[in-house]
Amino acid sequence: MKTNKNFIDLSHTIEDGLITYKGLPAPIICDYLSREKSKGFYGDGETFQIGKIEMVSNTGTYLDCPFHRYENGKDLSEIGLHALVDLDALCITIPFEEKIEITEKDLEGYEIRNKAVLIHTGWDKHWNTDQYFENNPFLTAEAATYLKDNNVKLVGIDSHNIDDTRGNKRPVHTILLGAEILIVEHLCNLGALPQEDFTFSAIPPKFKGVGTFPVRAMAKLKL
Repeated sequence: MKTNKNFIDLSHTIEDGLITYKGLPAPIICDYLSREKSKGFYGDGETFQIGKIEMVSNTGTYLDCPFHRYENGKDLSEIGLHALVDLDALCITIPFEEKIEITEKDLEGYEIRNKAVLIHTGWDKHWNTDQYFENNPFLTAEAATYLKDNNVKLVGIDSHNIDDTRGNKRPVHTILLGAEILIVEHLCNLGALPQEDFTFSAIPPKFKGVGTFPVRAMAKLKL
């Protein structure tokens, strides 16, 4: 299979039985019409497969928009393509081995205004393991406020959640989505990115009444 080195895939593969978030059901991916059962429908021995997918919207690498947190916030159908495609981006590396609490000070000194800011912690190495769900890297409320005050367009992280899940509050979601700053969680491969000189895209289907959905997140290098 040919690959284009200008593009870097930042999404996890979704497969039958995958657990993205403990407590939420895994997707069921199966045939609605199998190739074997399709044999009688078409001539010349042609067969087809029609798949059936049952899943919650928080599956795999996904995007959160304001409706996820706010009843009257914009849902996926109301997010313009300009907010999802070819965003000037910056990747900030903060290894989880050094710290899991990402603060405002960790973000200072970078030119983040009007950019998609991707936080590379390396936590994706634990994807699809029990360790992935515990003591994951997260942003503080102060960090979220700093991002909001600098008018970033989107914030992504290669972690289980952008918030600290050890409590029952989610201030980062509240702050960012309240400012219509999109969130992408469960990214991967951020270590393959340069710090800058790339664009970021993450496009979900155009659903009405849905605030979260899987995306094919990707970076395009500026070569």
